[in-house]
Amino acid sequence: MLIRLAGGRVIDPVQGLDAVGDLYVRDGRIVAAPEPGEAVDETHDCRGRIVMAGAIDVHSHIAGGNVTLARLLLPELHVNEAPSPDGMPFAHARWSSWEIGRLYAEMGFTTVIEPALAPTHALQTHLELADLPVIDKGALTVVGNDDLLLKLLRERESRDAVRDAVAHALAASRGLGLKVINAGGAPAFKSNLRAFSFDDEVPHYGLTSRRIVTGLLDAAAEIGVPHPLHVHCNNLGVPGATETVRATMAGAEGRPIHLAHIQFYAYEEDPAGLFRSGAEAIATALAAHPNVSVDVGQVMFGPTVTISLDIMKQYSGHPHASPKKWALVDGDAEGGGIVPIDYRAKSWVNQLQWAIGLELFLLSPDPWRCLMTTDHPNGGPFTSYPEILHLLMDRGERERWIARMPEEAKRRCGLAALEREYTLDEVAIMTRAAPARLLGLADRGHLKPGAVADIAVYDDLADRAAMFRAARLVLKDGRVAVRDGRCTGWIFGRTHALKPGYDAAMTREVETYLTDRYGVGAKAFAVPDEAFGERHVFKVEPCSH
Repeated sequence: MLIRLAGGRVIDPVQGLDAVGDLYVRDGRIVAAPEPGEAVDETHDCRGRIVMAGAIDVHSHIAGGNVTLARLLLPELHVNEAPSPDGMPFAHARWSSWEIGRLYAEMGFTTVIEPALAPTHALQTHLELADLPVIDKGALTVVGNDDLLLKLLRERESRDAVRDAVAHALAASRGLGLKVINAGGAPAFKSNLRAFSFDDEVPHYGLTSRRIVTGLLDAAAEIGVPHPLHVHCNNLGVPGATETVRATMAGAEGRPIHLAHIQFYAYEEDPAGLFRSGAEAIATALAAHPNVSVDVGQVMFGPTVTISLDIMKQYSGHPHASPKKWALVDGDAEGGGIVPIDYRAKSWVNQLQWAIGLELFLLSPDPWRCLMTTDHPNGGPFTSYPEILHLLMDRGERERWIARMPEEAKRRCGLAALEREYTLDEVAIMTRAAPARLLGLADRGHLKPGAVADIAVYDDLADRAAMFRAARLVLKDGRVAVRDGRCTGWIFGRTHALKPGYDAAMTREVETYLTDRYGVGAKAFAVPDEAFGERHVFKVEPCSH
């Protein structure tokens, strides 16, 4: 089947393309042009509209045990305001799988990455991902706080052994990349430490966070994981955390590394011990380290919930829960915490957090290395992305928001002085081309012939929030998934994963460890194809070697 998207303004930074023209799709892939004599089966009029590749979110908590626990703890937080057609599964559920897939697709997103895949809960996480309609998915396997890896590092086992342990965890959990969360923080918490920095030592292991991160950087490179090691740094939310970020950047020693939700670390400490914007310091460090990419973790106003495997941070934050209910799970490796929060427009602290995120975007030296996230739902729901894009693209809109800021927040940041406005080309880089490149997904994020036909078409509106909130048309694998801002039905994408090799001896070592630790072997934590039925498809992506 040949489809033509006719007469739209096609924006594709990968090709350096910003021009009016036609785009062709055949059998789920973009093609250069029809074959001689080939008839077009379906035409969509895109005149006066913007045509981009489908958007990609690299960091959004959409599945897994902590997400489920958050739903149970806070059923009142999200209400389905637009039920799916009668007869659809979970048609009237609150923030169901249908809602997540629908809302992402209606904004033009076609691929979303869950950033916290705990290996011991991999099957549950993947089953939940499989239930998300329309969008493609992937997940980042969490390593760096588990006893098996820390013992290998403590006992100075070979780099090959560390690599094989990490590769086994990645393959068994069917992850697309590697994530480390406050490296060493979870076992330090179990020894009653309540703060943990990059060069602090984990009791009983004699390992610093730096040593753990360095070991994982080596392992990721030797495995050939395309996505840079995805790091949730130490000292999240602490005044002075900019120093932790700079130390982590320098500690990578030029190797690719991705720092998550960087806004929550862009806090400098003033003489009174309060915080002020450290966005300029972070931007300067980012410019000095071209090997580093970040996502922002923008704060937006309203009630939400913080979800994190950073048990140390969640414990310290639980007294501030709003409403006053929370849950902590001190698990074998990561644990986790659910702490609700209400970002209030009248709070100078919350306003400053909001401003710092925008400063990071606007001071960023390179849209290829500074990606849009809210760390959903930690800084706010992913549904606030259209408002964020409007704020970045329209200085006048920012000024209207800044005018309502408390003076205390204004004087602690430099947002009001920033004049930059993002272009559509920069938006396409930040939300399409750059995430695809960082994840190693070569078949998306662009509109070159051969790319998967994940395409978003928008009305070119001055109100960018309205524009990006409801795509005029979205094709997923060449099928119409959204028309006139509304999801058209119950279709499914696939889950992307790596399948790295490792020495068979590591299989035996992991089997022994899990049997001794849990009383069950590795099979209990496996993610078999048979668990998903015929509907779900895993797509194995290549490692770089």
